[in-house]
Amino acid sequence: MAEAEEAQNFVDYFVTEVAPIWKALALARWNLATTGASQYRDEVVELRKREHRLYEDADDWERVQSFYAAREEYADPLLARQMEVLHRTFLTNQSTPEENEAIAELEADIQELFTNHRAVVGGRTISDNEIATILRNETDDGLRRAAWEGSKEVGAQAAARIRELAHRRNDVARRLGFRDHYAFSLYRQEIDEVELFALFDRLALETADSFTAVKEEVDERLRARLGLDDSATLQPWHYADPFFQEAPPVYEADLNALFADVDVAAMSIRAYDGMGLEVRDILERSDLYEREGKNQHAFCTRIDREGDTRVLCNLRSDSRWMSTMMHELGHAIYNKYLPLSLPYLLRTPAHTNSTEALAMLMGRLTRNPRWLRDVAKRDPQAIGELEDELAREHAAAQLIFLRWVMVMLHFERALYANPDRQDLDNLWWALVQRYQQVRRPTGREAPDWAAKYHIALAPVYYHNYILGELIASQLEQWVADETGGLVENPAAGRLLVERFIAHGARYSWDKLVQVATGELPNPSYYVAQFVDNPTPA
Repeated sequence: MAEAEEAQNFVDYFVTEVAPIWKALALARWNLATTGASQYRDEVVELRKREHRLYEDADDWERVQSFYAAREEYADPLLARQMEVLHRTFLTNQSTPEENEAIAELEADIQELFTNHRAVVGGRTISDNEIATILRNETDDGLRRAAWEGSKEVGAQAAARIRELAHRRNDVARRLGFRDHYAFSLYRQEIDEVELFALFDRLALETADSFTAVKEEVDERLRARLGLDDSATLQPWHYADPFFQEAPPVYEADLNALFADVDVAAMSIRAYDGMGLEVRDILERSDLYEREGKNQHAFCTRIDREGDTRVLCNLRSDSRWMSTMMHELGHAIYNKYLPLSLPYLLRTPAHTNSTEALAMLMGRLTRNPRWLRDVAKRDPQAIGELEDELAREHAAAQLIFLRWVMVMLHFERALYANPDRQDLDNLWWALVQRYQQVRRPTGREAPDWAAKYHIALAPVYYHNYILGELIASQLEQWVADETGGLVENPAAGRLLVERFIAHGARYSWDKLVQVATGELPNPSYYVAQFVDNPTPA
């Protein structure tokens, strides 16, 4: 068919033009994250402009729309899928040069702010890692409060810029016919908004009693650990992290103690070796340890689609960073093992939530008793005694994180519905109290929502973590049924590569799960694992 041949020629042309720009942009973002240097901020902005110029030709956009409309007529299903990917790529970039420049400048400013910001606590400048250490270990209430408040300082500096950025994003979305940036983002992600919120409403209902029980148990143990009165109302700084995303270290399974003497990178190599997955080359290109001027978070990035994938971490010998390292390497192996035979546009994970699913699956292993015995080489008798408590802690961590994501889900939709909304600070705390059962400190008046990095720089994203967790539970059961489990099992690694990773983006995310496991995404696996049966039989 002549039109199919024309479509393929256009794809080939586009890839030739865009691939070097995407690679240069990934490198500039990596350099900015690892150094905080303003020269890389400027480079990111300039490369974003160069990339955007590829989408400015109105004739090209019309051709893409025509190819997309005719995609079901193409004999080659890979070409049809490439046109779906290309259509979303072009649609995402239909901002004007002026709109694109304004958004790129704001995003770069905010990234530079988060990268270089350090909280001041007790007259001393400290890192996010130090704040995390205080909130996990310190019993002095005043110091805990100062650390928590310090973690929010960046919010006051970022809030106005985030509101402006939301306006800019909305302007583009509405000009393209969408309600706002939130709706536009979900469309681009191939996620139905009504179905998404119905799913989270279902999860809220099915986990409500279990979460309340977990929260009451956590609070009781925290009061005892921190020396608080039995009737004391816990404040946000009494939890283990600034947003109550994680389970506090109140369970008998002291995960930090289990990893206190561990070389996290070396243990990750051993863990992936056991699954027949090579990560040494990934770690050689990565940036793993904290220093001034470096982004304090963790992420995996793909520099190109030829095998250069890297991880940024700020490793310490504790459970948080052990789990994070395993998680980020889960993203990395997805990128690494994508077949080079796939077309360039499909040589990528099927979806954000599919790569999150694999990363979640790997991060969970650090709570797996068998993994702790056979890979981490922890004392078998001690792990056996802690097995029930490990499962309780894992279920608590999942439920706590789920309720946190519900806050993000509803807040972001409200933010984009009206970025000028005067009660955003109040709305944030109303959602925190509703879903996380954490009260706003008396007299607290600050844009605490703006201290969350993702709201500005990874917008409309957090639901993918939970979709990833749901898929991870399904994958975990599938791998167990097919091979016996992930731990020290090369067959499990082969299964994931050959049946899940190897498809790249040839299918939508839900279709990929069905093709791999034989079943569409099913949240019942997650509910069964963490609500119905949170402790091992």
